[in-house]
Amino acid sequence: MSREPDGLRTDGGRERPVRAGVIGVGSMGTNHARVYAELRGVELVGVADADADRAAEVAADFGTDAYGIEDLLEHVDVVTVAVPTPYHASVARQCIDAGVHALVEKPFVDDLGVGAELAALAEDRGVVLQVGHIERFNPAVRALPDLLDGVEPIAITANRLGPPLNREMGDGVVMDLMIHDIDVVLSLVDAEIDRVAATATPDEQYATAQVTFENGVIASLTASRLTQQKTRTLDITARDRLIRVDYLNQSVQIFRQSRPDYLRDNGGVRYRHEVVMEQPMINTGEPLKRELQAFVDAATDGGPVLVSPADGLRAIDLARRIEADAESTVQSVETAETTETTETPEGRQ
Repeated sequence: MSREPDGLRTDGGRERPVRAGVIGVGSMGTNHARVYAELRGVELVGVADADADRAAEVAADFGTDAYGIEDLLEHVDVVTVAVPTPYHASVARQCIDAGVHALVEKPFVDDLGVGAELAALAEDRGVVLQVGHIERFNPAVRALPDLLDGVEPIAITANRLGPPLNREMGDGVVMDLMIHDIDVVLSLVDAEIDRVAATATPDEQYATAQVTFENGVIASLTASRLTQQKTRTLDITARDRLIRVDYLNQSVQIFRQSRPDYLRDNGGVRYRHEVVMEQPMINTGEPLKRELQAFVDAATDGGPVLVSPADGLRAIDLARRIEADAESTVQSVETAETTETTETPEGRQ
């Protein structure tokens, strides 16, 4: 049974807490449940999962109840959808039909047309639909708009590297890891994409891409599940500075006034390269908690949705373009290698 979305506030004037739930309590969904249980003015009223035993286990951990999806939607105002990507669209539609505000984990959907339909349906029903691109809520990333005020980026370089995982991953490294940086870059560059060039390993565990925008900004992105050191950085190059973001320690460094110089020292000449580095103060905090608080605020106070379905769809579209170009590059290499191995002095066999 559908109902009108609730406009509950999370301040002292509300009559009861905002009721939250989580659909899909794997690794990420469990973290969402934890944060909802911690947020002030929010009550975690239940979780749902295709694995009933898993749902019961997580519910017991957080002192809440396990439900089927339909029953859970009857008890909540807001919900996180953290099921496998192929099921995002159908579950999100259930939420919208039930009048429940939904945060859908990234990638938003696996069909761009269906995603656009869901966005239109949510708008028509007055339901908040937010996409879970968590890096947008990293305090270091949140500081970038002010730091880039009046600055014209020339290039952006993103590295998201880490060692192999001890679990199966349904998505390749572009859709699983690189998409985080794709979303951040798209939020920073106000221009359409001109061209994309990419390559990857055949197993899709390592990929690199160069995206050129119509305003001339060049974005270089690398993602890896094969690198034995975990790295999460974003470098923004402008003519007078380099702005470096470290996602892991939530820091920003600004390098500028780099000047080479030759100094006389005890009769000799010594080379010196001086760089001035600034480190703005960042109010650090858990990105997921900030993400869910922003979602609850948008759902209850009518505030802006900071990562919209349109944002999620644009990130998926670019990720797919990168995957397609990388696949064509891999196929070209494999074809060339096959041709080379069949070559003989008498000609091709």
